Amino acid sequence: MKKTDNEGIFLEKNRLFTENPISCKGIKVYNEKLKTYKNKEFRSWNPYRSKLAAAILKDLNFSIKTDFKILYLGAATGTTVSHLSDVIKNGLIYSIESSPIAMHELLKVSEKRTNIIPILEDANHPDRYSIFVSQVDLVYQDISQRNQAEIFIANAKRYLKSTAMGLLMVKARSIDISIKPKQAYNNVCSKIENEGLKINEVIELSPYEKDHAVISISK
Repeated sequence: MKKTDNEGIFLEKNRLFTENPISCKGIKVYNEKLKTYKNKEFRSWNPYRSKLAAAILKDLNFSIKTDFKILYLGAATGTTVSHLSDVIKNGLIYSIESSPIAMHELLKVSEKRTNIIPILEDANHPDRYSIFVSQVDLVYQDISQRNQAEIFIANAKRYLKSTAMGLLMVKARSIDISIKPKQAYNNVCSKIENEGLKINEVIELSPYEKDHAVISISK
């Protein structure tokens, strides 16, 4: 088990792990494997279930600290949220999800993870959760809607700190099935740059996710 450049993220034989908090010892979120090493429990981070894990394995230039505040758009049932929760032990994850069914599962994940704040809301309307969300160090989005670029831009401009980072998981087929994925990524990049945000890098997520890419953004 080796440390990576990010505190709280570990690597063993090309497999990522995060340390399970003591309050969650023995608890799995999505049937991931648990491993004990030096009296600590670690959770395997599956890149086929988490696009962030896939991006990190594909050498995403990613930096996170244990006290980060994160706005997570499209939290779903909490797979990636839970691993970020492991990492930012002293931070907070504002977890936005619009599906009541997914929120039901996310609430279960957050019961023993006090750094997750589940918010049942529509990310199309960032003003609606401004009472709960402060300025953040990272905006992370994984939403399969045609206007996913516009959703990201609106939230990043409102909540992202100056010089902070955003990660947008682009689902090409959700934008326009009639164009090639690379064209979809380019279109998203153009929209982001037109709003004064900077593109750091674009990484396709195959073989873990087909027709998906991560776009790294800074303000």
